[in-house]
Amino acid sequence: MAIEKIIDNNPEDNNKNKESTKNDVEEISSDLRPKILKEYVGQINIVTSLKTAIQASEARSEAMDHVLFHGPPGLGKTTLAHVIAKEKKSNLVVTSGPSLEKPADIVGLLSNLGEGDVLFIDEIHRISKGVEEYFYSAMEDFKVDFITGSGTFAKTLTFPLKRFTLVGATTRVGMLSSPLRDRFGLTYHLDFYSEDELTEIVNRSSGILDVFIEQDASQEIAIRSRGTPRIANRLLRRVRDHHQVNHKGKKLDKIISSEAMELEGVDSKGLDRLDRQYLITLSNNYNGGPAGIEALAATLNEEAQTLIDVVEPYLLKIGFIIRTPSGRKVTLEGLRYLGENAKNEGNSQGSMF
Repeated sequence: MAIEKIIDNNPEDNNKNKESTKNDVEEISSDLRPKILKEYVGQINIVTSLKTAIQASEARSEAMDHVLFHGPPGLGKTTLAHVIAKEKKSNLVVTSGPSLEKPADIVGLLSNLGEGDVLFIDEIHRISKGVEEYFYSAMEDFKVDFITGSGTFAKTLTFPLKRFTLVGATTRVGMLSSPLRDRFGLTYHLDFYSEDELTEIVNRSSGILDVFIEQDASQEIAIRSRGTPRIANRLLRRVRDHHQVNHKGKKLDKIISSEAMELEGVDSKGLDRLDRQYLITLSNNYNGGPAGIEALAATLNEEAQTLIDVVEPYLLKIGFIIRTPSGRKVTLEGLRYLGENAKNEGNSQGSMF
């Protein structure tokens, strides 16, 4: 099914549906998401630009320009789509690129959109080329031309559409064709968050979760969150669970939060097991590189796309690896980290005997 979820931002309808969504796991997990631009932390330039675009479209009583968000996972692309719909007081229709397989999916999806509705397509780069072409006229002229029959019996049916706003999200903007990419009036790249911004996010989330956390514990979570709010919120939940079970009655301080994250396999640099294994494999098996991504994926028994989208962006950001025409290479910083990590592991093992 092409449409995964429809969110009505009409307050009256929300009250009617409140009970039915009360126990929905997805709704509970998204409670930490900011609902309006004023609540959104970080990405200041993007938030400012969106605020201007929303207010301008409201003043003209027209649909907002189509918006494209791109960047690594977990930085707020989906959240911003929800915020746009909320700020516009419009219905939000949520779907994903892989679910749009046939032209009929597109026609049914677009023809059901109301005036000013927001259509959010996650992983928009995974829309097939044949289906993608239907978006060209839909985004530009707000109509869809659908061909029925074949040969001499072929007929073109034109479906007029209500003016809507398409919000696309992708981790691989380079895979979008130029005709589709150029039809977005607003294009934003989301970058990693600073430690101060992540600390603010952790403090906000802890308030929503009703968890009292010391400032140094929030900072420690922020440091290990790889510049990503989604990871910060996930680590906060794990720290909360660890504190509740093993340290109930004590203040949730830096020591307890560090202890919880070490148990989760997240070290002081924010690297997890797969990140460390990637660096170790590149360093030991391939003598520091260069090594191709397919070779690394085969050695690690992981999907190459997982390494490209999840592991490498942060390792590149902190300067532990570089990409070269001949493959990936470990930097001196990465080798130094591996040396220190091995030394620390050796010391901890030695202290056990």
